[in-house]
Amino acid sequence: MSKREFQTEVSQLLHLIVHSLYSHPEIFLRELISNSSDALDKLRHLTLTDDTIKALIGNGIDSPRIDLELNEEAKTLAISDTGIGMNEEDLVSHLGTIARSGTKNFLSQLSGDARKDSNLIGQFGVGFYSVFMVADKVEVISRKAGDDKTWKWTSDGKTGFDLEEVTGDAARKVAGTTVHIHFNDEGAQYANGWRLTEIVKKYSNHIAFPIFLTYDKSEWNADKKESIKTRTTEQINAASAMWQRPKSELKDEDYTELYKALTGGWDDPLFWFHTRAEGTLEYTTLFYIPAKAPLDLYQADYKTGVKLYVKRVFIMDDSKELLPPYLRFVRGIIDSEDLPLNVSREILQQNKVLTAIKTASVKKILSELKTIATNDPEKYAKFIAEYNRPLKEGLYGDYANRETLLDLIRFKSTKVEGLTSLADAKTRMQPEQKALYYITGGNESILRNSPLLEIYKKKGIEVLLLDDDIDEIVFSTVDKYDGVDLKAVNKGAASEDLKDDNEPAKSAEQAEALKPLLEKIKATLGDAVKEVRASTRLADSPSVIVSDEDEPSARMRHMMRAMGQKEMPEPQPTLEINPDHEIIKKLLADIANASDVLKNAKIEDAAWLLFDQALLLEGVPLKDPATFVQRLNRVLNQSI
Repeated sequence: MSKREFQTEVSQLLHLIVHSLYSHPEIFLRELISNSSDALDKLRHLTLTDDTIKALIGNGIDSPRIDLELNEEAKTLAISDTGIGMNEEDLVSHLGTIARSGTKNFLSQLSGDARKDSNLIGQFGVGFYSVFMVADKVEVISRKAGDDKTWKWTSDGKTGFDLEEVTGDAARKVAGTTVHIHFNDEGAQYANGWRLTEIVKKYSNHIAFPIFLTYDKSEWNADKKESIKTRTTEQINAASAMWQRPKSELKDEDYTELYKALTGGWDDPLFWFHTRAEGTLEYTTLFYIPAKAPLDLYQADYKTGVKLYVKRVFIMDDSKELLPPYLRFVRGIIDSEDLPLNVSREILQQNKVLTAIKTASVKKILSELKTIATNDPEKYAKFIAEYNRPLKEGLYGDYANRETLLDLIRFKSTKVEGLTSLADAKTRMQPEQKALYYITGGNESILRNSPLLEIYKKKGIEVLLLDDDIDEIVFSTVDKYDGVDLKAVNKGAASEDLKDDNEPAKSAEQAEALKPLLEKIKATLGDAVKEVRASTRLADSPSVIVSDEDEPSARMRHMMRAMGQKEMPEPQPTLEINPDHEIIKKLLADIANASDVLKNAKIEDAAWLLFDQALLLEGVPLKDPATFVQRLNRVLNQSI
């Protein structure tokens, strides 16, 4: 026997689970049964694809089942399966360390809210440790398929664990695992056959394998007029591939039970879509939308939530090929009749059958979401609150479904409270309006107060506010919606729509008069700007910066450099000035006396201040705040 210590994170994890989740200790049974089910799934797959394992059929592994054996007097429970089992190395890596990097995040995510924290158990794959909420000692006896050794792992969940080889009668005769639980005072309530049956039906009724409970069943003996205990073994779950049953036979409770078994959570899903396809391809899909976004939604190592089955045989649950990344929040099952049982991740990437299923599944999910958006706006609003941003990601790569995605995404607006769709914004277009307009960059407050919106407000034109940090990247690839141009007001081309066709002479005259000032400001700012020009988009502000259509904005360049793209060239935005603003008019008057050293310095200070304040309104930090303050103080001194 060898004595080993837990990895540091495991010790912390055990302490937090036991002390944070005490109000829902029954989840230990859900988690252990789920582990047994996964082990049976993996072995069943190997019996079909691995010749070495296939040769073991007939030695017990061809009867997959999960057994619960209760001893009420001793207050012990054994949970056994005939699954893939574990060897010495597996027991150490699975039960003594945290393998998945994202699991460590569990430690920082625990909130003290038992109901919320119990959902984390399933999300982060640390369910085995929940057994120590109800046990003061746990023994795991396991034999791996294809091995001839049995290993025993023992722990009290505090100090570490013992690991030893088991021989003789105590050794397992077939592959699989037995978890032997010695209940503590808290767990003694589960040393009850009726209680265990209720928990299994609640969480594990639709596990695909039969679950048997052996216990002392009390029955009334009419002749003796007393209750007699009989050792009984009963199957206590439905053990059906529920998703293969017709929708007409299923109730909402059936769907929510399976969802909780799949995700290890407590909450009901927001909605689900159950589809059976027949014809050229035969497959069944059951997709769930969680009510709350998964905690790892924006992590690079996010855990996928869709399981792949072939002819009801589990194949894998960690493939990112089953749905596109922007739908990574979807949970559920794909069960194909046409994929090969030995399909690998590498094969999945090029498999035409899976590609067809994936394409149809994406269209189905988006179509169902569109139906919900139309028929149940209140429920759809809950969906958008969690998943608006991932849908936007789809615009960047899923060109086939772009129009549908544009219908599904919602936007903040200068015209309406809350969120709006592009379809509704289109119905509010002014008769003379040439495009649907939007603004990106910065938070909502910065956008609402941007000088770029002034002329649109005066003309009663709606502008959509895109305040997600990915919006500028995503929407730079989208130029139309339902036949109408989509234009960013902080890009150069949008201002062309605002020119007054009835006053071309005035515009030309104004531009000519402003030319000396424009040239002076450009000479002062040098390479800091690409161009200085008169603006047709400003009403109350003196200046604003804009970018060309094919260039990222100044704010986007700043963000990209902050994320490590050091090779980003210095931004060269265009500075637009408002010919009708009093500051510009006074500067234009001073140009005539620019030979005066003081007036020339004043114009140069003003040029930089116009540029710097435009950057600040764009949400871009100044490179040299000290120089900005010095200029501001000089101008203030001259004006007082």
